[in-house]
Amino acid sequence: MIQSPSYAEDLTAALRWAARLGLNEGICNHFSMEVAADRYLINPQGLHWSEVRCSDMLLIDGTGAVLEGVHPLEPSAFFIHSWIHRLTPHAKVILHTHMPYATALAMVEGGRLLWSHQNALRFWGRVAYDELYQGIALDAAEGQRIAQSLQGRDVVFMASHGVTVVGANMAWAFDDLYYLERACMHQTLAQQTRGTLPLRTIAPALCQATATQAAGERQQSELFFASIKRLLDRDEPGWRD
Repeated sequence: MIQSPSYAEDLTAALRWAARLGLNEGICNHFSMEVAADRYLINPQGLHWSEVRCSDMLLIDGTGAVLEGVHPLEPSAFFIHSWIHRLTPHAKVILHTHMPYATALAMVEGGRLLWSHQNALRFWGRVAYDELYQGIALDAAEGQRIAQSLQGRDVVFMASHGVTVVGANMAWAFDDLYYLERACMHQTLAQQTRGTLPLRTIAPALCQATATQAAGERQQSELFFASIKRLLDRDEPGWRD
């Protein structure tokens, strides 16, 4: 089987923990991982993220054919993920959500992540914005357009839609997803004081230096993801099945 247990465990753990954090939306949204050339694991249609197990994951190819798995593939998941995997070489993992605070920022005309807090600074130079909303991504042209909007970066805010985060592995991508939502939450809360108190601004040189520091501490991402698996083992027996 091409569906390596370690890949399936990473994908399942990320989905379950994202649900625990409230980053999911119904049975929608999708995570995927490249496991070999033109082979991807992705969560199936119809299952809540909190109930998925390793054996539920789908192995698909670049045409959307399900090579392993008993559940169907959600169409928009295929069109978005297949094109990002194809056009973004560093995107070994793709996490697409409608998580609350990041999505709220995507709803604002001209909404931008502000460089006022340390959690945001890790994304300095890594964020793109797709300003065009064209409905649900149900065809190859829209999937290709969304993929191109990433522009080789790691995060894209999708206007009136949500956010997509990509990364070299699940630990790094999930850590970014978590801290992106935290950064958007802090920004939303801080902006409520804007009528009386201005947000702080951080000089670009310090933004870049802090982003470089964060990039050099990726062991934190790996330790965080390892802790997630330990907590799932403790609280949710059977998730590895």
